[in-house]
Amino acid sequence: VEPEFKYVGNMHGNEVLGRELLLQLSEFLCEEYRRGNERITRLIHDTRIHIMPSMNPDGYEVAAKQGPDSNGYLTGRNNANGVDLNRNFPDLNTFMYYSGEISGPNHHIPLPDNWKSQVEPETLAVIQWISSYNFVLSANLHGGAVVANYPYDKSQDQRLRNHRRTVNTPTPDDKLFQKLAKTYSYAHGWMHRGWNCGDYFADGITNGASWYSLSKGMQDFNYLHTNCFEITLELSCNKFPPEEDLERQWMANREALVAFIVLGPTPFCCSLSPSLQVHQGIKGMVSDENNNGIAGAVISVQGISHDITSGDMGDYFRLLLPGTYTVTASAEGYQPQTVTTTVGPAAPSLVHFQLKQDVVRKPPERKASGTRTNNKALQKKVVPRATRQGAQR
Repeated sequence: VEPEFKYVGNMHGNEVLGRELLLQLSEFLCEEYRRGNERITRLIHDTRIHIMPSMNPDGYEVAAKQGPDSNGYLTGRNNANGVDLNRNFPDLNTFMYYSGEISGPNHHIPLPDNWKSQVEPETLAVIQWISSYNFVLSANLHGGAVVANYPYDKSQDQRLRNHRRTVNTPTPDDKLFQKLAKTYSYAHGWMHRGWNCGDYFADGITNGASWYSLSKGMQDFNYLHTNCFEITLELSCNKFPPEEDLERQWMANREALVAFIVLGPTPFCCSLSPSLQVHQGIKGMVSDENNNGIAGAVISVQGISHDITSGDMGDYFRLLLPGTYTVTASAEGYQPQTVTTTVGPAAPSLVHFQLKQDVVRKPPERKASGTRTNNKALQKKVVPRATRQGAQR
């Protein structure tokens, strides 16, 4: 079983650099694979890489007709229905804050009953896509600034929603997200320097809500509804750079795009080459006493209040920084199992769980992975934040 990784570009149609970089990355990976590049060959063999160059092709067409010279700052940003797709995902942050302040439920939050009627076709397709695969790591590519942005994007304080430089709103995996963001910023040609586009971000990274708060974003949705850890990459001051600048931008981003994938997990079945020993965390199988994989088993790490679940075959991948952790696997109808493991700075720790059937409560009938119960509390309407001029995720 291979871990799933994804890149998504151009969800704002007029932010075109990410689109061009992902098209170039696809070609680069194929060419280097054919050439026998050992690093790229292992990367492709050991990881399922999903690339979506454009999430908003209609918006891109509008922006492309204007061209880079006369393109308005917001021309083509939205989709054909005039909707900002990065303000269109179900607002699971509000449910989390409403349920228990910052310590409320923050993993696999269910969707409201009527969510499909509240999102655009592009958003619906992406949600169905990310619910169909057990994605582990992801980045979505934007423009208008140069910084690696990590969750949470939405501030807990309602009064600060429309102000820049609001308040840092970290996830339980804040240190890990900072490491993920720095992996990209320091592999990038100049992002890590901090001063870009008239703004300054230490190490070229920022917590989203600390920069400015936004609701219904894709980045937070990934963390709150799926197993996926996603960051947002702002890659250029100019949202629609001229053609002659593309080669320079590709050279600045090429290593960063590859390095960020490499940081993700490699499959538990395979040996690791030195170039892939940068993944930090645990991975393995959750199975029953007959060695059948258990889908949807919950993997909990003591001290980090954010759980992940096993995939359809019982495989799981949990990104962690180096350290010693107490990890528990549990599933309905089975007795939980707890182990202590140490994560090193290089190769991931292999931790398998074999759960015994609970003699009191038998396992339920198998459900498709990703199935969630509905929660009417999430149907509360959220008023979108006002549009802010300037760099917008």
